[in-house]
Amino acid sequence: MIYKMPSLGADMESGILAEWKAKEGDTLKKGDVIADIETSKGVIEGEVYEDGKVEKIVAKEGVEYPVGTPLAVIRTEKDDDATIKKEIEETIAALSAPSGKEAQPQQEEEAMKTETAAESSASASEVPKSAAEEIFGTPAKAESRAEGERKPEVPVRVRATPLAKKRARELGVDLEELARKVHGKISAKDVEEAAKRMQQKGAVPSASKPDPMRMAIAAAMSRSNAEIPHYYLSTPINMTRALEWLRELNAKRSIKERILPAALMIRAVVKALQAVPELNGFWKEGPIVSPEIHPGIAIARRQGGLITPALIDAHEKNLDETMKALTDLIERTRGGKLTSSQMTRQTITITNLGDLGVEKVYGVIYPPQVALVGFGRIMERPWAEGDAIAVRKVVEASIAGDHRATDGRTGALFLAKLEKLLQKPEDLQ
Repeated sequence: MIYKMPSLGADMESGILAEWKAKEGDTLKKGDVIADIETSKGVIEGEVYEDGKVEKIVAKEGVEYPVGTPLAVIRTEKDDDATIKKEIEETIAALSAPSGKEAQPQQEEEAMKTETAAESSASASEVPKSAAEEIFGTPAKAESRAEGERKPEVPVRVRATPLAKKRARELGVDLEELARKVHGKISAKDVEEAAKRMQQKGAVPSASKPDPMRMAIAAAMSRSNAEIPHYYLSTPINMTRALEWLRELNAKRSIKERILPAALMIRAVVKALQAVPELNGFWKEGPIVSPEIHPGIAIARRQGGLITPALIDAHEKNLDETMKALTDLIERTRGGKLTSSQMTRQTITITNLGDLGVEKVYGVIYPPQVALVGFGRIMERPWAEGDAIAVRKVVEASIAGDHRATDGRTGALFLAKLEKLLQKPEDLQ
C-alpha cells in the first residue's frame, strides 16, 4: 500500500510533510498516526487506513507535496515482495518528478549559512527569558534601535517549524530577528504573536497575503454558493424541559462529568438523522446517503478562522460519550492535534452561534455535504401552552438543505423529529 499526501478538505491542493511520526520497520494499526501534515488549517495528524508495516519512507520532512503524491510504502497482509518492490519504485519515481517543492529552500539555506556563526558568537544574555510575550523586545529597546544604539547584530541560528516558516512568509515576519528573542524552535504561534506586535507598533508586514484559512474558507463557500441551490427552514424549540433535566442530571455529577446543552443538541441531531437519513451524506453526481454519521462541529480557533472537524461515529455514542468526544474535539482543534479522519469524514455540519447572541443561523453548506444544522441562542420567550401564555427557554433550530438532494419537506421532517427528541431528553442518554 502506498501512503499518499492525503486530501484533508475539498479545498486542499497540497500539504507540507511536517514530520514523520513512524519510521521504517514500525508496525501500524488502522488509525495510527504516520505523519504530521501542515495545511492551511494547521497541522493535522495523518493516519493510516489499514494495518501494516512501514516498508519504505521516501518523502522528506519540510517539503510541500501535491495531494495524492506517494510518500511512503506500507506492507499489508495482501502485499507480496513483488508488489512492494513495484510500489517502492513507483514512489521513488513519483518523488523524482519535479512535482514536490521545498517549502522554504531559501530560508533553509540561510539557516545553514548562519548556523556555524551563531554557535560561536551568539550570547545567551541577548535572548530574553520569555518567548512570544517578549517578541521584538520592549518599547525602550525599540527606541534605542531607532537612535542607532543597537549593538551590531550577529548571525543567529534560525530554528523554526515548517508551519512557522510558512506563516512567517505569509505575515512578513523576519525569522532571524524573531530567533534572537525566542528560546528553542520557533512555532507558528510565535510568528503570529510577532505579527500582532508589528501591527500594534504600526509596522507594516512585508507581505500582505490573506490568512490561508480565510482563503480556504472563501474558496469552499464560493463553491457552495455557486454550485448548491440552498433552501432554508427554521423552527423554535422549547428547551425548558431539556435544560431542567440537564440541571438535575448535572447536580449529581462532578464538574468534569457535566453535560453541556450543546452535547444534548448534537445527540438529538444524530438521532433525528437516523430517522431522516437523506440529510446525512453528499452530492457527487447524485445524492449519496452515508450509513455512518460523522457531524462536523463548527469550532472557532483562538488564532482566528473556523474549522469543522468530524465527531467520528456519533451514531454509536451515548450522551456521555458525545460530551467526551466534543470536549476532545475542541481541545484537539485548539491544540492543533486533529487527525486526518476528523478533517475528512464529515457527513453533515452543525454550527451553534448562540454564545455570540445570534438568534437564528442560516448557514452555508460545506460541499460536497448536503445539509447544515444551525442553533441560535437559547432565549426566554413567550410560549403558548394550551390557553395560557408562559415564558419558556426557546432555541431557534434551522436547516440549510441542498435542493438537489432533498426537498423542503425532508428538512421539515428533520426539524419536527429534532423538536420531538428534545422534549424527551432522557431518551437521548
